[in-house]
This record gives sequence, structure tokens and C-alpha cells, in this order.
Amino acid sequence: MNFTQNTRGIVRAIAIAIALALPLSAITISVADARAGGGFGSGSRGSRSFAPPPSTNTAPGMTQPFNRTYSQPGNSIGSPAAKSGGLFNRGGMGRGLLGGLAAGFLGAGLFGLLFGGGLFSGLGGLSSILGLLLQIGLIVLVVRLAMSWWRRRQTPAAAYAGGPATGVGPQPNYRSGMGFGLGSANAPLEIQAADYEAFERLLGEVQTAWSNEDVAKLHTLATPEMVSYFSKDLEENKARNVVNKVTNVKLLQGDVAEAWREGESDYATVAMRFSLVDQMLDRTTGRTVGGGEQPQEATEIWTFVRRRGNDWELSAIQQTN
Repeated sequence: MNFTQNTRGIVRAIAIAIALALPLSAITISVADARAGGGFGSGSRGSRSFAPPPSTNTAPGMTQPFNRTYSQPGNSIGSPAAKSGGLFNRGGMGRGLLGGLAAGFLGAGLFGLLFGGGLFSGLGGLSSILGLLLQIGLIVLVVRLAMSWWRRRQTPAAAYAGGPATGVGPQPNYRSGMGFGLGSANAPLEIQAADYEAFERLLGEVQTAWSNEDVAKLHTLATPEMVSYFSKDLEENKARNVVNKVTNVKLLQGDVAEAWREGESDYATVAMRFSLVDQMLDRTTGRTVGGGEQPQEATEIWTFVRRRGNDWELSAIQQTN
């Protein structure tokens, strides 16, 4: 009896500790990545959204894929393949390989129940336990083979959604850690000094507009897709009664990973290492609830897009590993 009570007490204590730890962990994560973009990979890089940008001196590691994007690998939105759902269609049991198998078994089981023979009587000769296990084994084998085929079919589409990456690759930085390297003559789209200045200016202006919760200003600095993500994140901050103040943004180093042209749009993906003061404040009292006044550094991959005759806009933010 005492052992049972002690065991229940231990389990209860562990449950309480987990319940308290999870909110604290969530707060810690949100504060660490509270700046514009929230530490997510958000946005689109045109036809290269699913091709990782080349590494650079500023960001020599791998770039994380997008967590939030309007882009679609392979088939476009609204195509018959996208609507049917293919192998693992979620639209109903009547479509897709797994749906068809599940519907068949469910129908067989219900048939057996209706005629009084039990759930598995409708399976005919395979109604015994041994037959059922054998059939399940065959289904698992077929499904695994189908999944393997599906992955092989989808991998090229995701890796080469925008065609081979013909960007400039890693680029030297000629300004000794301050600002952008001046690129390479191998770039399909030549980036001028004024473009680098625009990228640096957008870094600061986006963070300032985010800090001021100025969605109207963000609409002049970023694509509608990025503004939709910013707006969602700002609404979540309001729901938690906090405001994220980002100040003293300073570019430390940056270089172009690749730059290219698609139709009437120019794209430039840029690795940027910058410092900033990132604080989370209570919206009512102004008390600091996360972050601090000490500058911290971050390295992110920003993609900018420019329609012919217009200014550069922020199109995507990605995190580095």
C-alpha cells in the first residue's frame, strides 16, 4: 500500500515537473529567436525554393529548408496530381494506394460483421489468424516498396525544382569582416555596390519595422508572403502580451551565395552575419521578460527579389546549421 502511494507520488511529481518545464522551454526558445522571422525558415526563393543555396565564407555550413513557404515542389497547386494526393491521399479512402487497401479491409471486416461471422470472416480463406498475419505481412511489404518508389520519384523534383544551381558559389569577402564581399564575375546576375547597400539597409529597416509592429512599413520592405508570416508572428506576441524590441542592428559580414534572373524578377540570396540587441518586453509593464541589453550575433540567409524597375524586397529568411 505504501509502495503504491509512493509510486503515485513520484509519478505525480514527475508530471508536475514536466508541466512546468515545457512552458519555460517554449519561452526560452521564443526569446532566443524572437527577432523578425522568429528563427524559422520562411518565404520563397522563386524556382530555387527547394534547392539549398551554396555555402559562403559567412555561412559555410548547410542552410535549413523552409518551414513556411507558399512554394510547391514538383507539381504546382491545383494540378490533377496535387489534388488526387497520389500514394498517401488524405482526401478520403477511395483514392490513393493506402486508401484503397484500407477501404478493402474495412469493407471485408464490415461484411463479416453484418453476416454474423465476426470482423475477419469477410476475408474468406484468409480469415484465420495465420492467414490474416500473412496478408498483413504482404501488405506491409507492398506498402514499403511503394513508399520507396515514391521517395525516389519525389527526390529529384525537390532537389532540382529550380533546375541546377548555377550560382556563384562561395565568395571571398574583401572588406575584412565588415559588410559584403563584392561577389564574383561568374554570377548569372551581376550585383552592384548599390545592391549591397540596399541589402544592408533592408536588414536594419525590416528589424526596425518588426520591432515597431509596423505592418504597413513591412509591406514596403517585403513580399506579401513574408508580411503574412510577420503579421502572424506579431499577433502571437500580442496574444502572449509581449512585444519584441530589436535595436542596434549592425551588419558584421555578408556575401552573396547566388544571384539569378527569372522572367521579370531578379533574385539574390545573401548570407549575413549581424549583431543586434533583442529583448522581449511585457506589453503592459514594459518589464524585460526575455533577452537582454547585451548585443548578440546571428547568421541568417536572406533572399531578396526585385521586379523589373522596382526596388529590392525581402523574399525569404533561412536559418543556418
